[in-house]
Amino acid sequence: MRFTMSIWPNLRRRKTMAGRRPFAELRARMTPAAQAAAEADAARLDDEMNLSEVRRALKLSQEEIGQTLQINQGSVAKIEKRADMYVSTMRRFIEAMGGELEIVARFPHRSVKIKSFSELSKKP
Repeated sequence: MRFTMSIWPNLRRRKTMAGRRPFAELRARMTPAAQAAAEADAARLDDEMNLSEVRRALKLSQEEIGQTLQINQGSVAKIEKRADMYVSTMRRFIEAMGGELEIVARFPHRSVKIKSFSELSKKP
């Protein structure tokens, strides 16, 4: 006899529901240093997102991006999961979301925008 009922949904629900506390209560129990570190992490997260997080923040679907790029939804999903890609692919993806890609080199005493990459999008 084969057992087909899954217990995973119940286990997941129990884990997320058990021990829930208001965030304000948890924050109040944190040390001032831990609170400052958490605030710094939260600010950094606003500035650092992967492609799928940017797409979701802009309330765009993979299908919409695919239509703009003239590729299917599955290809969009693959692009979002890539850890390494051509700059031109990244530029096209960002432009499909309505943005503009800039490459900036950061040094200890200054930052330099690399213009050769921005010139890729200009048509002769």
